[in-house]
Amino acid sequence: MNIDDILEKIDSNSLNIAFGRVVNISAVTLSAIGLDVAVGDIVRIESVQKLYTVLGMVTVLNDNSFVIVPFSFVDGFKINDKVFLQRDGLTIKCGDGLLGRVVNALGEPIDDLGKIRDLDTNSPINKESMSPLDRGIIDQKFATGVKAIDSMLTCGKGQKVGIFAGSGVGKSTLMGMIVKGCEATIKIIALIGERGREIPEFIHYNLDNDLTNTVIVTATSDESPLMRKYGAFTAMAIAEYFRDKGHDVLLMMDSVTRFAMAQREIGLSTGEPPVSRGYPPSVFALLPQLMERAGNSKKGSITAFFTVLVDGDDLNDPIADQSRSILDGHIVLTRDLTEQGFYPPINILKSASRVIDKVVTKEHYNDFLKLKRVLSLIKENEVLIRVGAYKKGADLELDKAIEKREKTREFLTQGTLEKHSFDEIVTNLRKVLQ
Repeated sequence: MNIDDILEKIDSNSLNIAFGRVVNISAVTLSAIGLDVAVGDIVRIESVQKLYTVLGMVTVLNDNSFVIVPFSFVDGFKINDKVFLQRDGLTIKCGDGLLGRVVNALGEPIDDLGKIRDLDTNSPINKESMSPLDRGIIDQKFATGVKAIDSMLTCGKGQKVGIFAGSGVGKSTLMGMIVKGCEATIKIIALIGERGREIPEFIHYNLDNDLTNTVIVTATSDESPLMRKYGAFTAMAIAEYFRDKGHDVLLMMDSVTRFAMAQREIGLSTGEPPVSRGYPPSVFALLPQLMERAGNSKKGSITAFFTVLVDGDDLNDPIADQSRSILDGHIVLTRDLTEQGFYPPINILKSASRVIDKVVTKEHYNDFLKLKRVLSLIKENEVLIRVGAYKKGADLELDKAIEKREKTREFLTQGTLEKHSFDEIVTNLRKVLQ
């Protein structure tokens, strides 16, 4: 037997004979007594028959008892089941062995490729973000290979970007284009709250079954809310591990909205009041705790793209609004562009990168402003142009914008299999404006 397998069987937690017991079971939580615990502690719950053993998190402390939210569902547990304190907290084993693998929210493989080897570090899933003064300045571009993004919404290494869209508009496809076309050395993809069938489809269609230098963390919609919540934190912990080894890491998370919904389920089940469209206060505190962990360190970088599912295409949805205030840029996908066959359906005028002026040349930035002006003029006069009310010569600047309309559309659209270098995109941007 392999020595690593033997050492793994020696569980330090099993040497601790102190345990509590379950005294109450509700629809999604357990109450227990008999242990000295703190909020956030991880416990192990064992059924009397030892048919079930799952982890849970302490979320509420009462005078004589504490409330546990399990990482599974409560089915199968009984009153007087044993509760043990997990001494090492919630950690994940990280290492190069994770590359090319698909894992769940606890870092356990789910891809039928066997045990993950070459893991060298125990990383806590929950940790504070870097000190603000330890963060590196975002001053280097991060190329994605997507023309509309690299030319008009240029990202920087260490930037946090939101992709905002309604359902069925094309977020997952755009994610796949960024993963395949970006310049990151390590790619971490978190699929949180998605339908189970979307996981193999994403790997097959969007990644072409190529998981080289890629780790996928999944927590599907049928898993417990705690698994969906901590799937996002697990992906961030893995990204931090590779960043600290000096890599430029891409973190893609789909989606923030379902992550927030998981915390809403947890918060409401533990007695929090709903404050905005049913979301309790803990949701709005949790978003920056996750997102602020991305960024530049002295060793490497995490460039993060978070998708946000906007309810009814409403960009003022509370989760969308809160996310936009935390992130360093937002890419808005609109349904009307999708219906026109415009892909990727990025609405440039509603989108923004807060670092574009710091990561591109002066010439590129001036070209960006000129093309944005062209798009703005066409948008302002779209109705007049369509009904034929505008007469050529009435506005020379608008005349030039109309002449560039087809070239602009061709430049900003892109097939899902196309990939372009950053320099090629900048050169073509200049040609559009000539």
